[in-house]
Amino acid sequence: MPLATDVVSGERADDPLYMPCIARVQASVGRHGLLYVGDCKMASRDTRARIAAAGDFYLCPLPQGQLGEGEFDAALEALCQGEQARSAVVREGPKGEPEVIAEGYEYPVAMSQKVDGKVESWSERRLVVHSVRHAHAAEAALRARVAKAMAQIEALTQRGRGKKRFETVSALRQAVVAIVQRYGVEDLLWFRLSQHDTPCAVRAYRGQPARVDHDRHATIEVRVDEAALEATIGRLGWRVYGMASLSLAQAVLAYRSEYQVERSFGRLKGRPLSLTPMYVQRDDYATGLIRLLSIALRVLTLVEFVGRRALAAEGATLAGLYAGNPKRATNRPTAERLLEAFQDITLIIIPGAQQTDRHVNALSPLQQRILEMLGFSSALYTRLCTVSSEPP
Repeated sequence: MPLATDVVSGERADDPLYMPCIARVQASVGRHGLLYVGDCKMASRDTRARIAAAGDFYLCPLPQGQLGEGEFDAALEALCQGEQARSAVVREGPKGEPEVIAEGYEYPVAMSQKVDGKVESWSERRLVVHSVRHAHAAEAALRARVAKAMAQIEALTQRGRGKKRFETVSALRQAVVAIVQRYGVEDLLWFRLSQHDTPCAVRAYRGQPARVDHDRHATIEVRVDEAALEATIGRLGWRVYGMASLSLAQAVLAYRSEYQVERSFGRLKGRPLSLTPMYVQRDDYATGLIRLLSIALRVLTLVEFVGRRALAAEGATLAGLYAGNPKRATNRPTAERLLEAFQDITLIIIPGAQQTDRHVNALSPLQQRILEMLGFSSALYTRLCTVSSEPP
C-alpha cells in the first residue's frame, strides 16, 4: 500500500527524491527497523548512509559507479577460482517441485559517509547474485544477435542482381563495423578481409581493340570467437546488491517482490482508476487528481489484503467472481473482482407527501460472504432502506 506520494515535474532526477519520501514514511510509521527496497537510483551513497543512520535497512542493486574499481570483476573471479562458495536460492516451482532461481555469495564492506556534518559508519553486506532465468534469457538474446550479425556480414559479399559490390577492403570494413556495432557484438566476431584483383581479357569488338580489364572486389571470412562468447555468457545474469540485513535467499525474494509496487502503478494508470490519459491543464489540478486517486489506490490495496487474509486464515476459497464460470474458485481474489460483485445493487427512492420510501434489492449469498470477509455488516446496505419521515 502506498504510504507516501510525491508529484514532481518530469525533468526531475530520481536520486534526490528518495530521502524526502523515506523521511515522511519514517515519521508516519513511527518506528525504525524498516526495510526499503529500491532500484539502482536509490543506491546513492548519501541515501544509503541516511537510511542506515536512522536505524533502518536498505536493499538495492549497485551500479558500476557505486562499486570500487575492478570490484565486479574481482567478485566474479573469486567464484571462478573457487575462493567463494555459491549458495543456491530455491523456491517452489509451478508444479510444486523445488526450483533454483538464483545463486551467489556475500561479503562485507566497511562504509562511511558524512551526513549533515557528521560522519556515519556502517557495515554493508554486498550480495553477488546470479539470476538463472535472466541469464538464460540474456544468453539466448546474445546468441540471436551474434547469428543475425554473422548472416548480415556474410550477405555483404554474396553476388546478386542489383546488389552493391564492395571493390575495396576499406568500404567493406566500414559496412562490417556498422553491423557489429548495431548488434553490440564487436568483441565476439573474428573476421578477415581480403582484396582481390583479377585480370580479365576482353576481345576486340566493333572497332574496339582487345584489352585487359581488372575485376576488383573485397571478400570477408567471419567466424565466432567462441572463447570471447563463452566469457561474455559467463558474466550474464550477475549483479551486485547492497544491503544491511537479510540473508541471501531473503534478499533475492524481497527484491523480486517489488513487482507488487509496479502492480500498484499499473492500477493507478489503468483500470479502474484510469489516471492516464489526464485531461487537465493546470498543475494544481493534476496534483490534486493524483493525490485523490492515490487514496483510492490505498482503498483497493486494503480491500484486497483483508479479503485474502480472511480466506487464508480459514483455508477457504471464494467462488462466483468470474463471469461465465460461477464454479471457478480462488483464494487470492483481486479487489476489482470483489467490488464488481456489488455492481448490480439498485437503490430505489420514492418521495411521498409525508415520507420518503427507499428500497434496495436483497444481497446475494456471494455479496454477504464478501462483506463478512471484509469485516463489514450487511447493514451497510439495509440501512439505506430506512424510512425517512422528512418531506422531500
